[in-house]
Amino acid sequence: MTTALETRSVTKTYGIGSGSIKAVDQVSIHVRSGEFVGLVGPSGAGKTTLLAMLAGLLVPTEGSIVIDGQEIGKMSEAQRSRFRREKIGFTFQANNLVPFLSALENVELMLRLNGKLDRAGRARAKELLVRLGLGGRLNNLPRQLSGGQQQRVAIARALIHSPALVLADEPTASLDTERAFQAVETFSDLVHEQKRAGIMVTHDLRMCQYADRVIQMQDGVVRRVIEDRQEINALAQAGKHELAPALVPAVEPRPNGRFRGQLPAMTPGTLASITPSTR
Repeated sequence: MTTALETRSVTKTYGIGSGSIKAVDQVSIHVRSGEFVGLVGPSGAGKTTLLAMLAGLLVPTEGSIVIDGQEIGKMSEAQRSRFRREKIGFTFQANNLVPFLSALENVELMLRLNGKLDRAGRARAKELLVRLGLGGRLNNLPRQLSGGQQQRVAIARALIHSPALVLADEPTASLDTERAFQAVETFSDLVHEQKRAGIMVTHDLRMCQYADRVIQMQDGVVRRVIEDRQEINALAQAGKHELAPALVPAVEPRPNGRFRGQLPAMTPGTLASITPSTR
């Protein structure tokens, strides 16, 4: 498998008064095409800040991010917007489907933004939704879909434009247990089938059973990368019994505290902002 994503000593520093906080500190990771990686850690660990940098929504203070062979830190804002639109897929815990568009139209939206909504693209969008078990819901509005069905539409939207990298920020937070397992299993299956690089940020360690590797962060630092399948399954099992804290190595708290980032909601306005202005 080829390396789709590589970060090299990525750091994000914020000035706070006369001091500073490193939300992400010297993080070096890689994700291969066809690999589904779980990113876990307590609140304030730096997971969402890292995800925002991988998405090109934040620029690292130090270090580099290479996606599909291109270093996004060297791009202009317009170039990053285009790259993000074409090469990166997103799913969020709130789904953020456009309420006045049908399930099929929500998926087609990413093709429309990329100027690729042709007959073949429409057929591919329909096929993907059918693959996700939504063949009978193509023309339903989001309010006419269950939470699990909405999440599957969001997964289809994230994958329809054949991105190199797919990012999921707490995709199961608003779902019940059964639908959460279904959504992550489907997401993982599609990442493997389509040979995308996938990263899922989650607080629910049970979902790690679908990951090929698990990256544990704490206080902005990568503390551990778990690759052994038995260890990953043990982590997921610990999540079921709420024993996860015992699996995270103890570290001294930082004197300058923690910082928790937040990705913007993927509303119609945010989706539009991904596309460079044509005015």
